[in-house]
Amino acid sequence: MKKIFSILAIALAVLAVSCQKDPVENTACVDMAGQWYVTMDGYYADGSEMLEDPFGLGQFLILTSNSAANIATEMILADEEDDSFWNFRCKVNADPATMTFSATDSENFSYEDCTVTVTGGKIVKGGAKTPSGQPADYIEFHILFSDDTYAPKGYWDDMFIHGYRYTGLAADE
Repeated sequence: MKKIFSILAIALAVLAVSCQKDPVENTACVDMAGQWYVTMDGYYADGSEMLEDPFGLGQFLILTSNSAANIATEMILADEEDDSFWNFRCKVNADPATMTFSATDSENFSYEDCTVTVTGGKIVKGGAKTPSGQPADYIEFHILFSDDTYAPKGYWDDMFIHGYRYTGLAADE
């Protein structure tokens, strides 16, 4: 009986040690990374007026994350929902010190023959109020796609994406 308890104790000790996770270190863009509930608006080409939610999408999710290079000056910006906005995933230049980001003719990794230009990208800590009234980080940026069939027709110069960081609260979704 002692042998059985000894074997069980050893097995439990090995199991306990093997299940411990190594701590994950911060990534280079950790303060800028996250999920964001955003809305897309468009500006008329002459800048005279903003078109609020011209596609009728309402809120949708985008992601900001560290790139595989794990350098502070590079971040991934993506719309990961297949049927929501534009289906894009691109690298942007990031500055964690000022919480800003941008890109010029960045390759769209979601599909071929499209580049993405991002201007005026910024994240403001505590700069938004969620639908439940809670403070959250705010994100905004202008985005233009090389295959945008509306922009060449003069509908708008670019699209304005803005919103707040995902809070996990059902009232904010």
